[in-house]
Amino acid sequence: MITLDTQVNGLWVVTLDRPDKANALTEQMLTDLIDVSKEAHGARALVLTGRGKVFSAGADLDAARAGLATSPLWEQLSGAIAELPGLTIAALNGTLAGGAMGMALACDLRICVPSTKFFYPVMKHGFLPQPSDPIRMANLIGPSRAKLVLLAGQKLTSEQALDFGLVDQVVPNDALIETAHSLATDVLDADPKIAQQIKALCP
Repeated sequence: MITLDTQVNGLWVVTLDRPDKANALTEQMLTDLIDVSKEAHGARALVLTGRGKVFSAGADLDAARAGLATSPLWEQLSGAIAELPGLTIAALNGTLAGGAMGMALACDLRICVPSTKFFYPVMKHGFLPQPSDPIRMANLIGPSRAKLVLLAGQKLTSEQALDFGLVDQVVPNDALIETAHSLATDVLDADPKIAQQIKALCP
């Protein structure tokens, strides 16, 4: 349910591959993503995307009821992504919901297709967000807009997300992966040490 494509130029593409379930994440998928993220320290660039029309609906409902919704695995995953020295790009092929938001927030860049919607209904379901998610969201879009999503439960369109600064580009569906590859071109061609040092200068 997680596929990995590693290319000789140092580009890694990680795909959530459970389209029949809106790429809802199970405990095993989260564990696999953490493992891949830890292994990706040698990658010059990592693209995180999904198969189908939804990037991820968040936690699998059955697994969430069994405790996955409050699992520390979510925080471990976003932390592992944030610690990667290479460029990380969330290429969102569709709607991003719930705990899956943490993966995208932890990436350096976020691009999405026009149909993408963003929502994080943890309060509605009686859960707290993972600790780093509100901080990263507020750093991107400001405290008030973070509260708009987390407290007021607002669902953002791709246009609103772009205007807020939650995503960096909105691109046509058929250009999503091509655009992600294009954004990684300079990093893939550069001296890895220089690219990593520049990233470190942009907290």
